[in-house]
Amino acid sequence: MSEKLYKVKVLEVISRTHNVHTFRVEKPSGFSFTPGQATELSILKEGWEKEKRPFTFTALPEDAFLEFTIKSYDDHNGVTNQLNYIKQGDHFEIGEAWGAIHYNGEGTFFAGGAGITPFICIFRYLHKQNKLGNNKLIFSNKTDADIILEEEFTKMLGDNFINIITKQENTRYTKGYIDKTFLEKNIKDFSQHFYVCGPDAFTASILQSLEALGASADALVFEK
Repeated sequence: MSEKLYKVKVLEVISRTHNVHTFRVEKPSGFSFTPGQATELSILKEGWEKEKRPFTFTALPEDAFLEFTIKSYDDHNGVTNQLNYIKQGDHFEIGEAWGAIHYNGEGTFFAGGAGITPFICIFRYLHKQNKLGNNKLIFSNKTDADIILEEEFTKMLGDNFINIITKQENTRYTKGYIDKTFLEKNIKDFSQHFYVCGPDAFTASILQSLEALGASADALVFEK
């Protein structure tokens, strides 16, 4: 049976950083998803209708609209570059919700760049439910200007929002990388849940280091 597809109108475009935008779109009747899930999205403009890419929902499941927070890459003329030209009233086509990233319980979240997107909805959901507890978010970016939703995460998590900057010398945060040495120094309990999302090399490196330090494979949540 083929997947059901939905044509949705863009209601609002919000600038988040120099290359990240949030797109709020119509929510089809009866459409549902869980925090952390994604869908395949294409732009309904000539030549782009069949160019489907996976993007994560960043609004809450109960919101009256759907939302995607997307980083644009201008090094080639791809879908995310085309999203720079999307405006209110344009249309996307989306499919049904899917995804392996979901909340299993309190733990530490590791995000690299745009890999933060599955965690946006999860943290917003936990915050609304007053269930943030001692969850921690460790967020790696090249520069301070690349941090997505910095103010919102700071308000939600306080000291449990930890930024790691890899390229900028005069960062106001910690400069370095999330490697095995960093994990040994900063993680006290390797029996907790760990959530990892980012570029493939980032995810693979962290998962490998966590397992080497004693984390159970069953406690690791990531997009396979």
